[in-house]
Amino acid sequence: MTGDPSAGRRRRRVAVVVAAGWRYRYVGPEEVRAGDAPEGRPIWSRDDLESWLAAVDRRDRDEPVTYVVDVQGVLRLAPRRSEHVACAGGGEVLGAGEIAFVLHQGRWAVTEVSNQSTGYCPDLTSWLAVAAALDPARIARPHGFTAAVVFRRCLRCQERNVVRDDDFTCAVCEAQLPAAWNVADGSP
Repeated sequence: MTGDPSAGRRRRRVAVVVAAGWRYRYVGPEEVRAGDAPEGRPIWSRDDLESWLAAVDRRDRDEPVTYVVDVQGVLRLAPRRSEHVACAGGGEVLGAGEIAFVLHQGRWAVTEVSNQSTGYCPDLTSWLAVAAALDPARIARPHGFTAAVVFRRCLRCQERNVVRDDDFTCAVCEAQLPAAWNVADGSP
């Protein structure tokens, strides 16, 4: 038998996430999308993660880094100062945010993970895609986002907002924000 023995399980899990989850398109500034930064490194396994962490600057190992889960369900990592849209190669994602790792008993594990991406503004349900990308790679993780960000688009002024302290009021025009996620046109 050739190839990755867990590839079949990974494809089935990703298929479930893609069917149940949302695809997020980039909603940030077009000049950021137009940049020429490289795509994030795909992480299929613990070995991939260890290799990437060994190759990056120490500062990038000691702080959260940029991640996306691409539409194939693959975790992609880039240094923290990278834009999510560059990490995703400009495409849609199943999840995006920041993630931090710590070496625990000789293996890297996730210590912090958020959906903080103002370029994609993913809903809290994007956790399903993050978990589905980490589990087949056998990377230990928390049971949910350690820092969850609630994004909404104002229906009056169209600005993207971060909801803080359950205050669903637009920070720009003070209109009431929708209760359900609505950041992209044609929201799921």
